[in-house]
Amino acid sequence: MRFEGTLTQWNDERGFGFITPVPAGQAVFVHISAFARDGLRPQLNEALSFEITLNRDGKKQAVMVRRDLSAIAAPSSAPAHTRHRTGPARSEPKGLPTRIVVFVIACALLVAAYWHFDRRTQRAAAARAEAVAQSLKAPQQRALAAPAQPLASLYRCDGRQHCSQMTSCSEAKFFLQNCPDTKMDGNGDGVPCEQQWCTHPLAK
Repeated sequence: MRFEGTLTQWNDERGFGFITPVPAGQAVFVHISAFARDGLRPQLNEALSFEITLNRDGKKQAVMVRRDLSAIAAPSSAPAHTRHRTGPARSEPKGLPTRIVVFVIACALLVAAYWHFDRRTQRAAAARAEAVAQSLKAPQQRALAAPAQPLASLYRCDGRQHCSQMTSCSEAKFFLQNCPDTKMDGNGDGVPCEQQWCTHPLAK
């Protein structure tokens, strides 16, 4: 059987109070667990309906408590602690766009830092590659720029006279042109050692 009543006492910290039946009757103990779990705290003078059972001590206790939703005060007249609890929930959507903006800015900064680092790495690698290429080209350029060494600095007259004592056509020509008493041009045409070293017209 259900009864009607009003919440006349309530201890919010300990979670219990008393309901006074209407039109008159003895106050009945009620625990927070008897209320529906709808997130609303019990309020003094709130109209309720309930059933009665006996607890372990044999005393009456209200169970299956229901609120008269039509009598619940509007949000503007709600107790201060209720308005305080609902405050953060209302402000939560305002904080979400700010976090999104901060996240986007952080991502943009990370991308810019990576791009800058990557460009520096590429420039350093290009500079190293260019330095290696220059170091490889330098000996070739010096070799091309160096003047041909004259024959006089390669050979010297040391008393040799015959083709069998020569090692190349250029050496035979040097001895024929610069050293006395050579016997390497039998026909006197200016080409020495034609059978050994200077047999080809382009031989050197």
